[in-house]
Amino acid sequence: MTPITIIPARMAATRLPDKPLADIGGVPMIVRVLRRAEAAGVGPVAVAAGDLAIVDAVRAAGGTAVLTDPALPSGSDRIMAALDALDPKGRHDAVINLQGDMPFVDPAMVQACAALLADRPDADISTLVAPEMSPADRTNPDVVKAVLALAEDSRSGRALYFTRSTLYGDAPVWRHIGLYGYRRDALARFTRSPPSPLERREKLEQLRALEMGMTLYAAVFATAPISVDTPADLAAARTEAERTRA
Repeated sequence: MTPITIIPARMAATRLPDKPLADIGGVPMIVRVLRRAEAAGVGPVAVAAGDLAIVDAVRAAGGTAVLTDPALPSGSDRIMAALDALDPKGRHDAVINLQGDMPFVDPAMVQACAALLADRPDADISTLVAPEMSPADRTNPDVVKAVLALAEDSRSGRALYFTRSTLYGDAPVWRHIGLYGYRRDALARFTRSPPSPLERREKLEQLRALEMGMTLYAAVFATAPISVDTPADLAAARTEAERTRA
């Protein structure tokens, strides 16, 4: 397997405009994510940018960035466009989709997505989960839950469903972490297909893959990384940057 890691980013986030360039401890957030991806060592790393300002920031930091159509509907479409531009001959047969709003993501998470694809020949897509942080997660629609058929070692499992709805019972509730590994042909098929009924209902893109009959596996991690979606998240990320600098 010859993977590449691509980070989709755009400025037009509704809850936190211009967030890829948000200053976190003196470093733009997109550059922090870039450095984490580079530390993982999962192939070359590039940013699929929807805006020239992001391209400029990444290149100023010595990184690779591709300017993609800002009208593309999703991060998956953005990484497919960047992959075609960076690798038109198809040398990379797998791509890791690392979200541009995870400034402290553990490089081991990027490695785990690649390892699942390598270890599971039947996996079209890999992703990650972590245990619920509190009982409130079970009823919070902003917390995406993954329903898994766990392997015997409980370190990974096949994804059966993803939902924003409340989950009941004594079994663990898994928080989905929005980091993916795709086989290249699976990503191409996925982005060629229109949004599916369940995807539109739950507003969860990964349900399209399940409705298409694709197989998803998730690796289990102890905790989820900080994801910056709101001003409060950004304040927490800045606090974390100060804490880790001390």
